[in-house]
Amino acid sequence: MKAIMMTAIGNPDVLELQDIAEPEISTATQIKVRLKAAGVNPVDTKIRRNGLLYDNSLPAVLGCDGAGEIVETGSAVNRFKPGDKVWFCNGGLGREQGNYAEYTVLDQRWASLMPETSSFTEAAVLPLVLITAWGALFDRGGLQSGRTVLIHAGAGGVGHVAIQLAKLKGAQVITTVSSEQKAEFVKTMGADEAILYTQNGFNDQVNKLTSGKGADLVFDTVGAEVFKQSIMATAHFGRLVTLLDPGELNLAEARMRNLLIGFELMLTPMLRDLADARDKHVEILKQCAQWVDKGLLKTHISKQLPLEETVKAHQLIETGHSLGKVVLTI
Repeated sequence: MKAIMMTAIGNPDVLELQDIAEPEISTATQIKVRLKAAGVNPVDTKIRRNGLLYDNSLPAVLGCDGAGEIVETGSAVNRFKPGDKVWFCNGGLGREQGNYAEYTVLDQRWASLMPETSSFTEAAVLPLVLITAWGALFDRGGLQSGRTVLIHAGAGGVGHVAIQLAKLKGAQVITTVSSEQKAEFVKTMGADEAILYTQNGFNDQVNKLTSGKGADLVFDTVGAEVFKQSIMATAHFGRLVTLLDPGELNLAEARMRNLLIGFELMLTPMLRDLADARDKHVEILKQCAQWVDKGLLKTHISKQLPLEETVKAHQLIETGHSLGKVVLTI
């Protein structure tokens, strides 16, 4: 089969289209999937630049997100049948094969039926960002109806689905963006307020919009400097959740505000083989599939590229300015 292989650590040109052997079912509960599309996420580019998360894994197939059609099932598979359309977040970290390929094999436990109204490309870009946003907003952030949430980088892959999930919960959503175009985009996703942080930062505007209180929950998808600044935009007794390492910080003000600080790394259950936590991920996909089919949740694909143009996909991701998601068609 054709697959994109990460041949070394480095720039996007270490990704090469190669012919490799098709994966085969090796346990009774596995399914074999003919992949139709693979989502491209920032974590893929970070792994390519910094190295796989398991030793001695090169060469390897990247790509955590996939969607496709089941072509074969193990003898004990009881959740699916050949022909079923599934989506999942599995592999791509250096142990199990990722989804930049024509076929993959995974345990039935980690797959879910796609939304019936979605195309393969629409389904393939959602699992990782949905699970990430859900974990940050609800599991770590405890977001409830009537609360105010500040979502940083609302026009990005995680951000634009986080806005929608927060609105489904009944929250008031403020988000930060870098341009008027992105401000218009996040409004279509449901954001109540869009702050152009490139003009005067965001703290003063958040506090103005919340009558000086600050946001009950702040969701940082950007990194250390934004995390640091966000302390002053978080309400007393509020929560501040980040996807990234905030580095060394003076947390005196966070302590004075009695903040709960949380971290969301949705890869942890895969990396640490936490099966129960991965089951929760599948339940999230099942719930979100229902919302997609009801028209309550959608994705924005900014660029759709063939598998052969994975290098270009990584280059686009690394600009950091894409609206929504980038997807590979297979």
